[in-house]
Amino acid sequence: MKITGIELRRIAMPLVGPFRTSFGTETERDVLLVRVVTPDAEGWGECVAMSAPLYSSEYADGAAEALRRFLIPALPAGADAYGVNRAMAPFKGHRMAKAALETAVLDARLRAGGQSFASFLGAAGDRVPCGVSVGIMNSVPELLDAVEGYLSEGYIRIKLKIEPGWDLAPVRAVRERFGPDLPLQVDANAAYTLADAPHLAKLDAFDLLLIEQPLANDDMVQHAALARKIATPICLDESIESAEHAAAAITLGACSIINVKPGRIGGYLEARRVHDLARAHGVALWCGGMLETGIGRAANVALAALPGFTLPGDTSGSSRYFATDITPPFELRDGHLDVPAGPGIGVEPVRDILEEVTTSTEWITT
Repeated sequence: MKITGIELRRIAMPLVGPFRTSFGTETERDVLLVRVVTPDAEGWGECVAMSAPLYSSEYADGAAEALRRFLIPALPAGADAYGVNRAMAPFKGHRMAKAALETAVLDARLRAGGQSFASFLGAAGDRVPCGVSVGIMNSVPELLDAVEGYLSEGYIRIKLKIEPGWDLAPVRAVRERFGPDLPLQVDANAAYTLADAPHLAKLDAFDLLLIEQPLANDDMVQHAALARKIATPICLDESIESAEHAAAAITLGACSIINVKPGRIGGYLEARRVHDLARAHGVALWCGGMLETGIGRAANVALAALPGFTLPGDTSGSSRYFATDITPPFELRDGHLDVPAGPGIGVEPVRDILEEVTTSTEWITT
């Protein structure tokens, strides 16, 4: 497949409300989009890097620089996503940038061939169950109101962001208010240390689905130690950057559940490898989110339809984060989102909306 050119587009997407985690508060998404143009079709990819290196070492400006300076010039004259993957392999890190480029190339190829992203990945269904991630609030009553609102919208699983000082009380309040049958989990974004194990063990009383990434992202050994000290299942997020990392975590007993974020692990081809590995070892999976627009959300929903994704993901509807999405909105129906069935990722930006939120564009001839 010959690539005639690639566009790097930056857009600014205001969030419907501040989203606070243990590493910061976001009020707007600075999104880097990659558009690959070929003679037969064009494809889109979304880079999930944040404006600042808080979730990981990657950030949007750095991803754009890596793409224009190293990754795009390395592309062979004609390549599919596998060839792109091999061409980018010599460059260390920059997984979010690589994922965006790989996805755009794959989207173009699948559109040209009339195949859907879900079909290519091996999806087992045409819709996926949806959970929602609830940020750290200013008060417990505010949190309870937010959770009640999401449940009334139809979300079937609630995830609470936690940090030291905001953990036991909000979890207890949600469990008491909404009962023992609510699928409930928490996400610490690496905010604790192993010394906090006795405190984290107090979460066992609330029958949580899991605790996500309680300790540092680069310490699987301590996660394995924590797993022996608490009853709540441990899920790893930031620690898993590849199928090899997933294999190490499983071998060490550092987790029994993995949150798969394709941008974090370098793309959807690697995400499928993690899926196959985890499924073979009986490790549960779910698809995480990075406040994606409809471009990234479409691909995530397709991934979440693979058979190994047995837990509801953070594949929320568009309105969870944006008043107006850049694609036709993803809308919750009976707690589920439909998997796009059209060629490629199955959605395209609405041009007028895209132009309105665009802050810059750059065309790179290949």
